[in-house]
Amino acid sequence: MKLDHIDIAFQGSEDYRLPRMVPVEQRFPDDAIVDASAAVRETLAALPQSDVAGKRIAITAGSRGIPHIVEILQGVIGQLIEWGAEPFLIPAMGSHGGATAEGQLEVLDGYGITEESMGVPIRSSMEVVETTSVEGVPLYCDKHAHEADGIVIINKIKAHSNYKGDYESGLCKMMVIGLGKHKGAAMFHSLGFARFADIVPKAATEQLKKLPVVFAMGLVENAYGGLAVIEAMPGEKMVAREKELLVQSKAVMGKFLMSSIDFLIVDEVGKNISGQGMDPTVTGRASSGLPGFIAPPIERIVVRDVVAESHGNAAGIGVADLITLNLFNKLNLGAMYTNGITARNLEGARIPVVVNSDRQSLDVGLFACFGVNPETARIVRIRNTKKLQKIWMSEPYLAEIEGDDRFTVLGEPQEMAFDAAGNFID
Repeated sequence: MKLDHIDIAFQGSEDYRLPRMVPVEQRFPDDAIVDASAAVRETLAALPQSDVAGKRIAITAGSRGIPHIVEILQGVIGQLIEWGAEPFLIPAMGSHGGATAEGQLEVLDGYGITEESMGVPIRSSMEVVETTSVEGVPLYCDKHAHEADGIVIINKIKAHSNYKGDYESGLCKMMVIGLGKHKGAAMFHSLGFARFADIVPKAATEQLKKLPVVFAMGLVENAYGGLAVIEAMPGEKMVAREKELLVQSKAVMGKFLMSSIDFLIVDEVGKNISGQGMDPTVTGRASSGLPGFIAPPIERIVVRDVVAESHGNAAGIGVADLITLNLFNKLNLGAMYTNGITARNLEGARIPVVVNSDRQSLDVGLFACFGVNPETARIVRIRNTKKLQKIWMSEPYLAEIEGDDRFTVLGEPQEMAFDAAGNFID
């Protein structure tokens, strides 16, 4: 369904002057590993020596983008071969990739992870073996991993987009849901996200008793898309160490540093940006409705577009207040609704108020902000929730950020410019 125009009985753009916008850089911790391959060798050398000679070792590869993942996997594979092991890769991504063995291989191929680039087999299957249970919930493991002599768990540790706790996305979740394939993922999602923070580490602890985890490797990404941490750890220390690395991950991630926002303009959302299209850890708005998502108060949010890579799946826009007609006409409702229903998260698939243009989004959004003078409104514009270094802030923020070394003003204030259709001229 395509719409050309929506008749909205509202007129506000002639009654006030919008504040000017200023290009600003937010500054975050930027320590990053320059040579990922060297870091892998160094952290593996620090591990207690394991006897893996002649053993078949399964190495996990997930479905989320990780900086330098090809070099990291190559480094781990090379070290295991040097130790005399026979490593191979397995996709560990729950039901991603369409919940098929072929689809999961395609996901890995998209990240450059192939048998050719890795130099070892990739054994992809949706078959699982029931290993144990926790609180009456059965736990599963990929059949190839279960039959291996040892397993290496590798994943990025980061905040989750649906729940908060001491354990979110990371090594424990990969052990329980990633290795559990579609059957394990479906079982855990049926419990609801409210139980994840408690049950995932318990389940991982039980899995560690049943599975021969040689070592795990935790990765932490900073706000600039670099890796701040590459750390290998013995399997028995994985659960305790992941909790500490999650704290570190949250300390270096991108976030809003200002005190509050009246109106947030998000240029694009997408599954490759966040599982929820825009990261609720950044916006403070989680479609799961669960607590713990702490961010500066944001009164109204408009989303302008969905990235091409999402193919119209704008799952997560239900937490926005407004979307543009441009975005509405790109929505793949089938994909978006399937995503929401599968995750039992219908709220994220709801469609916000649709406005005809960027200019109208400002008129309607600022009108809907209580007690806000549009001419002095605190407006922020970002490309997406992964790119929070260089943003636009309205002129009224200048007094707040003056003298704050977390902010650098990059240019002079500029009027917002619109084309004849009322959309931004970038």
